[in-house]
Amino acid sequence: MIDGYQKPIDEQVKCLKEILFLNKYLVQVLEAIKELNIDNCYVVAGSINQTVFNYLHGYDITNNIKDYDIIYFDSDISYEAEDKIIKKIKKKLSKFPFDLDIKNEARVHLWYKDHFGEEIDPYTSVFDAISNWSTTVTCIGVRLEDDLKVYAPYGLDDLFGLTIRPIKDNMYSEIYEKKIKRWKEMWPKLKVINLEE
Repeated sequence: MIDGYQKPIDEQVKCLKEILFLNKYLVQVLEAIKELNIDNCYVVAGSINQTVFNYLHGYDITNNIKDYDIIYFDSDISYEAEDKIIKKIKKKLSKFPFDLDIKNEARVHLWYKDHFGEEIDPYTSVFDAISNWSTTVTCIGVRLEDDLKVYAPYGLDDLFGLTIRPIKDNMYSEIYEKKIKRWKEMWPKLKVINLEE
């Protein structure tokens, strides 16, 4: 059993890589992005934390993963530019058996209010975007370079400890409650931190 909980960060990154590389579909996405050489492009959020959740629950490594989130950051915030990148990635992964959710984080503020009911400031980078998502375990991005590059601004202890902790400054209760209810049903070992704690 690979155990990264409360280990030094370099050991945690090694454990994360070992677990993620058990998911052949995730590896396929990482390799495709590397080959396409898209700047600031990361696989993020659900497919990362849910692969680890599955491993730590003893489930099939792809259990309950519905899509693979891919983000990048490009100052050209036109729909057409984003659509071009989406089509490029989807063409490369044309036989991929899961949905791909691909976004230019530089343009998220343009549609966020319509989708979530709240306005947000424009993100300044891919790292700014990742750092401002709903929970510590969703604020994780990975990409392949010479080795696996990991961006985890809140560390990896919550991920390996199966702890769902909100990012308080950027968390809306309704969104958080909906997400954790669904996750707890799928991964019952998860420990949930209430917004008030």
